[in-house]
Formats: sequence, structure tokens, C-alpha cells
Amino acid sequence: MKTDAQLKADVTDELAWDPAINATNVGVMVKDGVVTLAGHLDSFAEKHAVERAVRRVAGVRGIALDLDVKLSSEHQRSDSEIAQAATAALGLNSLVPAGKVKVEVEDGWVTLTGEVDWGYQFASAEQCIRPLAGVRGLFNKITVKPRVQSKDIAAQITAALTRQATREARNIGIEVEGGVVTLSGKVHSMAEHDAAMGVAFSAHGVSHVVDHLQVVG
Repeated sequence: MKTDAQLKADVTDELAWDPAINATNVGVMVKDGVVTLAGHLDSFAEKHAVERAVRRVAGVRGIALDLDVKLSSEHQRSDSEIAQAATAALGLNSLVPAGKVKVEVEDGWVTLTGEVDWGYQFASAEQCIRPLAGVRGLFNKITVKPRVQSKDIAAQITAALTRQATREARNIGIEVEGGVVTLSGKVHSMAEHDAAMGVAFSAHGVSHVVDHLQVVG
């Protein structure tokens, strides 16, 4: 187990190593393995890059983001321009079903609504928006259409976790009710946590995943 001081040093080094991040704008605090990030960033894409970088660090048990996006002058756009760019980006992404996702923008915050058939379509729509200039934040309110449940959905998720070499696959509890899957148990890293959540969300019939996983480091 890393001490909080060791973990802080690793997180700080990882942020400095990532070329998409200006690490001087990010303050790092660690307590009991939970990393709190504070500061002001130039773009929403950088905020996502910061979170992604911290998740790569072994020993991180949780992340608290206290990061504000204060757009630099070259990134500023009107809400109308952002809405047009977001609509175009969604339309050009072959993984997002045409006409299924609507965009609203207020003060640089983008809200996505609509209904799609699969979890990957939900995630792909969000990925379209993150790098756009002018975006300060994102609310993804897209719903995934419930599909017919297979009786062995929990077994399918367990098999997928095992195929992908998720170390704690056998120790992850999986409960299914309607289109909702609840994951519980303990994993050893944020990477294992994210892998388990991703696998569950990709399964047939899953419209929502409830996260009761603990990262124990």
C-alpha cells in the first residue's frame, strides 16, 4: 500500500508527464487514498485529461474533482456556435445513431438528451463533445433503451470480465433487475473498477449500472 505522500507524488508526476495537461494549474491533495484535485483549467478537454491521468495511477481509491473550466480567449465560443459544432460532431460520428441525440447549450454547458439502443452509443455521444472549443461542462442525460433481458446476463458479464483479465472478476457481485445492473465487491485499482463498469454497461439489455464497487488499492 502506498502512503498518501507517495500517492500524491505519483499523481503529481503523472499529471506533469501528460502533454495534454498544464500541471501547474492543478493542486493535488490525498487523504486515505482519495485524490482531490483543485484549480482552474483552460478547457473541458483538459479537465477530462486530468481525471483520466489520475485514474491511471496505481493506488488511487477515489477521485474528487474541484476543477473549474475558465476558458482561455482562444477557446471561447458563443452558445450558438457550440450547439452548431456539437450537432455537427454528433452527425459525423458513425457510432451515434442519426437523429437520436439532441443538444442544448447554456453558458457553455452542453446537455445531451435522447434515447439510444446501446451503452457504447451513450459514451460515443459524450466523447464527441469533450474536445469542442467553448465547452465548459457536460450533462449527459441520454437514456439507454431497455432491451429484452437474457436470464444469464450476470453470467455473461462475469465471463466478459474473465476474458478481459479483470483480476477480481470472481469477487465482483452482480445483481440484475430489469435493465439495471448493480456491481458490488472490492477491486484493487481504478483501472479494474472502470473495466468492470464498462463491461457491465456493454452487456445486452443493460440500461444503467449502479456502482457499489470499492477500490481497496
